[in-house]
Amino acid sequence: MAIEAVIFDLDGTLAHFNLDYKALRSEVRGYLMSIGVPASILDVNESIFEMLKKAEIFVKNSSKSAKAFEEVRTQALTIAEKYEMEAASTTSLLTGAVETLKDLQKMNVKMGLCTISSEKAANYILQRFKIDGFFKVVVPRDKVTYVKPHTEQFEVALKTLGVRPKATLIVGDSVVDMQSAKELKAVAVGLPTGLSTTEQLMVNGANYIITSLTDLPVLIKKIKED
Repeated sequence: MAIEAVIFDLDGTLAHFNLDYKALRSEVRGYLMSIGVPASILDVNESIFEMLKKAEIFVKNSSKSAKAFEEVRTQALTIAEKYEMEAASTTSLLTGAVETLKDLQKMNVKMGLCTISSEKAANYILQRFKIDGFFKVVVPRDKVTYVKPHTEQFEVALKTLGVRPKATLIVGDSVVDMQSAKELKAVAVGLPTGLSTTEQLMVNGANYIITSLTDLPVLIKKIKED
């Protein structure tokens, strides 16, 4: 089977991201508590998106409008973007990232990017390292209603690229990337760079594990031969 496209995660997959998750989650949690969301339902170890799901339920149960929650969501994501931009200024690309992107381009493989980071932070990184031209589609959190592990981001990317899930590799370092790929019946490729272990990636649907980005072109050739 020929692989027509590769959709990458950004943070931890193409770039080292020095995001202070603990401080970010703590500030978002503090903000949500300040508007009345009970501290007891907000876990500082969960993602800000999980916190926002709980905040949405709380706001709706408080008989407030949908517009009221949108204001809450906007404020929380503004806090997140502040931390993301700080991290983006100190990030570096993973070893072999540019080399791999060039190899895939030579192989006529279409490339996309799906990230839970903001559009501003993602574009800053892509332009800073001059790799934005490799991607035919970039889907940050601002472009969708739901982020990974929901499949919406990848569905947008697949549609824009004009490719079928089964002819697409989804490459990421976290279980949410693997879960999305599995649900879409795309080929899930795990990269254990720190966020998730090899075992966690495999349990959550990884079809293949690579230890370096430079393994990707080799893997694509192997899949074609199989």
